[in-house]
Amino acid sequence: MSTPEPTTHDPEPTTHLPEQPRYEPPPSVGKLALWVLLFGVAAVVVVLGGLYLT
Repeated sequence: MSTPEPTTHDPEPTTHLPEQPRYEPPPSVGKLALWVLLFGVAAVVVVLGGLYLT
């Protein structure tokens, strides 16, 4: 039996291919609700501040 000859052909590196875009996972419902609440409170503060200063 003879041993198989080693192949000199290495698979091509995939670095020349464009990478797929990586997206962040969507925020959890609680985190999203916290941001909505924060912006809502900020809007109320701005409106009340404008009413107070006029």
